[in-house]
Amino acid sequence: MNKIRFSTLLSFYFFLISCNQKAEKIYSNETPKETTISPELPAQDEVEGTYKAHGCDMSIIISKIKTEYHYILKTSIRTLKGKATYTKSSTGEKYLVLEGIQWDEYEGDISNEEENDSIPRKELEIPVGIDALYVKDTLTIQNYGNAMNSYTKISECGLKYIQLIKKGKSKLL
Repeated sequence: MNKIRFSTLLSFYFFLISCNQKAEKIYSNETPKETTISPELPAQDEVEGTYKAHGCDMSIIISKIKTEYHYILKTSIRTLKGKATYTKSSTGEKYLVLEGIQWDEYEGDISNEEENDSIPRKELEIPVGIDALYVKDTLTIQNYGNAMNSYTKISECGLKYIQLIKKGKSKLL
């Protein structure tokens, strides 16, 4: 019985010692090389030009006047002009915001609606400004939402994602 007890204690002791061992650290005399990732600086006029949509009658002309970008948005039923803001997100995505364009429809986020439909919904403020993702001479606008967040930005175009591809440089007149 003592032998069994002794062998059990000895096994337990070795188990505890093996759990306590730490991995050895290997040190090197080499100094680590510093790597700096610099953000890609866009050419000042890279967004300037005429963009045409595939699948609907729509075009956008972007021009830079002094230090500001301006747009002309043309669809089958309207022409809108205004200021455009070129931004870069913290993740590196580039956006062009067409300021002053009111969305055509907006019902808001319905995930927070109460179950009682007899209470009238408060008036929702329709958002203003259309953002377009800019990637390699292409502007992409998410034109409408889904059942949980229903909106339509440009009703003349029935596409969910409007892709406008750059055709050439143009200047505003």
